[in-house]
Amino acid sequence: MTLQPRGKKTSRPECWRCYHNKMSTSDVSLPVLDENEKKIVNEFCHLLEKSKQLFNGLRDLPQYGHKQWQSYFGRTFDVYTKLWKFQQQHRQVLDSKYGLKRWQIGEVASKIGQLYYHYYLRTSETNYLNESFNFYSAIRQRGYYSRASKEERPDLMVKKLRFYARFILVCLLLKKMKLVKDLERDLGKQIDDYTSTYQPEDQNEWKTVLSEIREFEDADCTVRVLDHDGTPIVLSHRLTPLNTPPLEKGTPAILRLQEILIVGNSSEQLKYSELTLDMFRMLQTLEREPQEDLSNQIYDASPAPGRPPYLLPSYMKKEENGERNNRRENPHKYLLYKPTYSQLNTFLASGFKELPPTGIILLYISADGSPSSMKHGDDPAYDLGGVVTNFRKEGEEVVRTKKLGHLKEVHCLHPGDLYPYTRKPLFVVVDSDNSSSFQNIPNLFGQPVVCLLSPERAPPTMQDKHRRGNLFTMFLHDPLMAFCYVCNIYEVPVDLWDKCSGVIDKFMAEASKLFSRSKKLDNMYIQFFGDDFLRLLMLRFVFCYIVLILHRGFKGPNFYPTSSPLLPTDEILEHPALYKVVLDLSTVVDNRTLFAEPGEGDLHGAT
Repeated sequence: MTLQPRGKKTSRPECWRCYHNKMSTSDVSLPVLDENEKKIVNEFCHLLEKSKQLFNGLRDLPQYGHKQWQSYFGRTFDVYTKLWKFQQQHRQVLDSKYGLKRWQIGEVASKIGQLYYHYYLRTSETNYLNESFNFYSAIRQRGYYSRASKEERPDLMVKKLRFYARFILVCLLLKKMKLVKDLERDLGKQIDDYTSTYQPEDQNEWKTVLSEIREFEDADCTVRVLDHDGTPIVLSHRLTPLNTPPLEKGTPAILRLQEILIVGNSSEQLKYSELTLDMFRMLQTLEREPQEDLSNQIYDASPAPGRPPYLLPSYMKKEENGERNNRRENPHKYLLYKPTYSQLNTFLASGFKELPPTGIILLYISADGSPSSMKHGDDPAYDLGGVVTNFRKEGEEVVRTKKLGHLKEVHCLHPGDLYPYTRKPLFVVVDSDNSSSFQNIPNLFGQPVVCLLSPERAPPTMQDKHRRGNLFTMFLHDPLMAFCYVCNIYEVPVDLWDKCSGVIDKFMAEASKLFSRSKKLDNMYIQFFGDDFLRLLMLRFVFCYIVLILHRGFKGPNFYPTSSPLLPTDEILEHPALYKVVLDLSTVVDNRTLFAEPGEGDLHGAT
């Protein structure tokens, strides 16, 4: 995951041998070392060099699959643990004889923070985000980079800027928004200092990074919940026992969501690093709330005192012992920002391969549509277009000849591209202006296949707001925030929010009963309904449908979400009990006039 622009590297003697060679050819006398001190310095240099080699090798590991990279991560964690403890135990010798500086200690801590962050990306275990946060927080609190600007080396300033950019991303994912604001201000000052001191070529790139952070943070707060003193409250959107939808007894719960691909390529949407707003929101929706008390003494004793630094999640440990545990705290995720078709297909194939017998793979795509130019198409697999996952790069030449005729977009994902993956349980969510192209994916192999598809149009008043995230994804992420958004409510007192949340809970409980008791519901929904995450998405989909179909600003089928297979209208989608709850919610927020009565003319409007 690319975090920020790379600065220019300057060569310098990191290893004692290089340091010794340089000092021996200069007029500066070498410090006198006894045998024990030489041994300490050489061991430190060895660990430092080894840690760098292993860390640099991480980028060569495959980004997909599970078993290919685990042992390498283990060795890397092990060396960094030894390095960190070694520099603590021998700090006095290293300070006086090696010339160890605080920014060098900070660099080691930063690498460990990066290790934990990338371990989180590869495992989807949110507790490792807290580990990463603890290291980054220690770097800032202890001021390891505080004197970097006085070293008169631009490469050190770039290291400091990268540290801030990475720390901000971790804080965003953990919803530590007050700290994000503080770090944002600090980063702005550091960029100004870097620019005025060195006049670097990458100054505009760093200003773009800062602008991305500010816009991203602002857009994520679409609706602000205010405390009694007017202070904004930070809300978590991860799954907890409090917001897990109820499940009636007797509902099958055999299949479990195990593999997720989150794909983003909305051209106008705000992003930070390689996360669009839609990706950022869906990522949190498909995770459980992390435990924050993994390690309370992480700073100088890190990584993780009293336990191995390289922690395999329980499901991986059991697989190593020849057992198979299909339960994970979180499903495994791949985050793909603007993947090419070949990249997307590779990651899909990897997720498909890793899926256990009772596993489900979920594909979420937020991307611009690529509608077909054909007026009439006989093949729903490819004639209806699809969604573009990566816009053609400069230099890619498209050869068109009379013989070949019209060529389809090379990085367009068509419904037919997913047919091979329907051999296993597949759940698809598409948020695009051409989502309907995925409405007819056939059930070729007898495995359950469900598609939740976004509206393709929005009212004129909302058409210019896609930059701040798509409405359909917002409903799946936080249905109450999306409801307030379509009601033009952008600030909500906490007491009112809590009252509205109770109404939402009532809707979810009622809708869950309707799913479990429906006689017309396709059995493929029932097979997915036992999974907490997929049940959440299905119920929020129904809420989105009913809100938009009742809202006077959304007129016509293209303004409403749809699904495949179709959900029963009378038993679920337009059930009077669910209508009543939504209308009650509109009354609570004092926006009843925005919504039509169920019997008021043709709710579905015109196409």
